[in-house]
Amino acid sequence: MLVSLARTLLMYGAILLAVRLMGKRQISQLQTSELVVTFLISELAVLPIQESDQPVWSGLAPMGALVLCEILVSLAMLKSGRFRQIICGNPIVVVERGKILQDQMRRLRMTTEDLCEQLRQNNVFYLEDVAWAIIETNGMMSVIRKPEEDPVTPKQLGIKPDNQGLEVVVISDGELSKHSVALSGKDENWIKKRLEERGLKQADVFLMTIRTDGKWRIIEKEKAREST
Repeated sequence: MLVSLARTLLMYGAILLAVRLMGKRQISQLQTSELVVTFLISELAVLPIQESDQPVWSGLAPMGALVLCEILVSLAMLKSGRFRQIICGNPIVVVERGKILQDQMRRLRMTTEDLCEQLRQNNVFYLEDVAWAIIETNGMMSVIRKPEEDPVTPKQLGIKPDNQGLEVVVISDGELSKHSVALSGKDENWIKKRLEERGLKQADVFLMTIRTDGKWRIIEKEKAREST
């Protein structure tokens, strides 16, 4: 039992390390090669856990080889656009100047329901509003609205809005993030003074955010209700 638990924890750590080495992407943003490696790693990790007579290295070694291959393929795609095209393919236009390209949809085996769903996910709810729709190599859709349907921007109105800067979470549920503190342009002493002004301790804070323009906000933890 303890051996199985130790193997599970070891393979869990190995998978986390492998995913970390391959980079940060959401599942929906994975390219074909990355998705294949992800599936294979998950399958390889199961073998040493289920079969206790198999050495742990029987799973770790192939996983390491796959991660190395993925890193090399990624580097090759950075160097060669032709190689990237072979591995990932090309973006495909499914709506061109407001016209749905039915042959391209058939090529992608994409239904009209799929098209409308992805348009809605891009905050477009009417087909007549679409000028261009492109299926990217990761399967996501990019949409360009017709100019007359685009939201008006402050630039078009001749307005220059204030730059509110970046907002970062410096305290989350009582835990201080030093990385976020550095990103905000403040320091821990500045945060400590703000907490003292409110009569709060760090452990009392549910959320504290700071914007790079200097504005900040604190939300206190709600006290747990006593059971009656």
